[in-house]
Amino acid sequence: MSSTFTLSSMAFSIASFVGRTARFVFGRGSAWNGVAAFSDRFRADDSRETKPRAKRTPPPGGPNGNGGGGGPGAPQAPQSRGLFTMVAVIVLMVLLFMMFSSPDRGERITLAEFKSAYTAGKLSEVTLSDEGVLAKRKADEGNPNESYVRIPINAANKDLVAAEVNKITDGKVQFRNTSPWVTLVLFFAPLVFILVLGWWIVSRGLRAATGGGGMLGNFGKSRHRTLTKEMTGVSFADVAGIDEAKDECTEIIEFLKNPKKFTKLGGRIPRGVLLVGEPGCGKTLLAKAIAGEADVPFFSISGSDFVEMFVGVGASRVRDLFKQAKDSAPCIIFLDEIDAVGRRRGGGFTTGGHDEREQTLNAILVEMDGFNTTDGVIVIAATNRNDVLDPALTRPGRFDRQITVPLPDVKGRLEILKVHSKKVKLGPNINLERIARGTPMFSGADLAAIINEAAIAATMQNKDFIEHEDLEEARDKVKFGRAKKSRVREKDENKLVAYHEAGHAVLQALLPDADPLHKVTIIPRGGAGGATFSLPEKDRMGYSVKWLNATMRVLCGGRIAEAKAMNDASSGASMDISQVTSLARTMVVEWGMSRRLGFIRYTGMDTREMYMPERMYSEETAKLIDDEVRRMVDEAFAEAQKILDDNWEKVVAVADALLKYETLAADDVHRLMRGETLAKPTVADLLRAEARKAAEANPPAANGTTSPGTDLPPGTMPTPA
Repeated sequence: MSSTFTLSSMAFSIASFVGRTARFVFGRGSAWNGVAAFSDRFRADDSRETKPRAKRTPPPGGPNGNGGGGGPGAPQAPQSRGLFTMVAVIVLMVLLFMMFSSPDRGERITLAEFKSAYTAGKLSEVTLSDEGVLAKRKADEGNPNESYVRIPINAANKDLVAAEVNKITDGKVQFRNTSPWVTLVLFFAPLVFILVLGWWIVSRGLRAATGGGGMLGNFGKSRHRTLTKEMTGVSFADVAGIDEAKDECTEIIEFLKNPKKFTKLGGRIPRGVLLVGEPGCGKTLLAKAIAGEADVPFFSISGSDFVEMFVGVGASRVRDLFKQAKDSAPCIIFLDEIDAVGRRRGGGFTTGGHDEREQTLNAILVEMDGFNTTDGVIVIAATNRNDVLDPALTRPGRFDRQITVPLPDVKGRLEILKVHSKKVKLGPNINLERIARGTPMFSGADLAAIINEAAIAATMQNKDFIEHEDLEEARDKVKFGRAKKSRVREKDENKLVAYHEAGHAVLQALLPDADPLHKVTIIPRGGAGGATFSLPEKDRMGYSVKWLNATMRVLCGGRIAEAKAMNDASSGASMDISQVTSLARTMVVEWGMSRRLGFIRYTGMDTREMYMPERMYSEETAKLIDDEVRRMVDEAFAEAQKILDDNWEKVVAVADALLKYETLAADDVHRLMRGETLAKPTVADLLRAEARKAAEANPPAANGTTSPGTDLPPGTMPTPA
């Protein structure tokens, strides 16, 4: 009895292992769950007799353990297919039983060993079949457990072995004839089981291809997220600096809450809203705020989620998304980065109408055009490349409104800084208006990064709150990179960088059409050896010729000053050369600021569809463009050189001060240019002060020696750190 029980336990253990492995491969909803579950129940029932059953405690949040309470609305566990489960379990158990009941499971012995053991009374229950002789070995001192022994036979020695065994046992051997049905089952059962399993897998694949669930059906399902006000945690109070865009989105929410108010005069609800703006301007944040303000379902999905490796999956997901949206109307669909699937059809190197993205776009066009005025489904899409979108997508009737989310102006930047500064502790000397004025062309994401970086810097310095210096450093770090204060340069290299930045700073201060100087430093930052910062007085919606010419002259000042001071030129002006060349070429080919080329645009459309740039002018015009760019740069260089030659003593004063102080504010530069001196501690003074603080914190020991770490070699200074 114990042997049979052990055999059954092994069979169910193997069934459980096979079932769980198949469950992992084919999914939790597969019929293999029945194999594992059936074996688990058998093992649980068996263990009841040996140990008391523990009281089952339901998981948190209801019987399903999902926090939904297990009610009608809670997600239910996938049900296994009963008929196939029963057939799979029965076939598997028959195969396992036949495998373990085979005579091959006994110990193999010879006929002489059988005779000796049977004569000694150690064997009983001798059975003769076509497979061989099987006998049970009794338990004794050498073998405390009962076991089986067998004598294998074949067609040649079958009769001889049968006669000898019958003689040895005095006719007590039991003959067992193998049924032909058993042979048929042993031969055909594995083949039938494999065929049934293959048919089941293929049928599931066919159901998936028609949109059903299962192993492959999930590819055709939409991968959207349903957001609510509690899930986003964002409202219109968290969105600042884009008031016009907020007003238009407020109208969208009012459409959804009270549609009859707008349709009583014969109007209809907009079907689509396209948010257009630079990266980081707040398009996605605005969509989250809409989800937080509207009391309707909000389906959010990215454009890249539609495209898969299988052809037709994107269109299937579009249809599934819009079907669920119509069932949940009124609601909002948010398509982020729609340019991933909404690019102009037939452009670039696409393969035509059979391209997967074009199939997805066609599905979006059909679904958006199929809305009724009473559907109550509004599609909101976001992109920063509206110039590459298909015209059929942006026409009225699909995306009726295009809301531009611009870079914030100085007022908007101040509001954005106030919103993000509510989450941190600010010091009494904070001037957010000065930071807002000094961050032109910064997006909302950049401003949020400034507040965050300032908070991190203040925390690393063990401050109780954020100071204005932390915000200034965070702004420079976000724009230009981290300052490399630990970098050690040679004396000549330091002098070269000082004169380079002094040339920029003096020109910035002298030219009336340039932006006001903010500060200048020779501390390496990012990829630059030094930097000269300007502080625009206002936001520019465009660039004037005077400002562009002044900026080009400021860019030329670094190379001119370092060449005159060092009698040599370096590669440190590479970024300046790149910027001045780009400005000059843009003035000629895009902005029509060349006297010889006139009011004509020579650049192609920037669709970024072709690998080769579009060119619509002759070789003579190309040469003329090159000549004009060269003329503009040469004029800027010559005028900048004349200004610096006339004010060289000011350049020398600023360069010497940079070698002493490393960083100069705009007031310091203007004071030096007027011939005044600076009354502030130098870098050496700051290092000596730090050394004195370190000596006071570590007084000399009783034997006259200083504490470890305070002795310095002659002529060296400790670092501020």
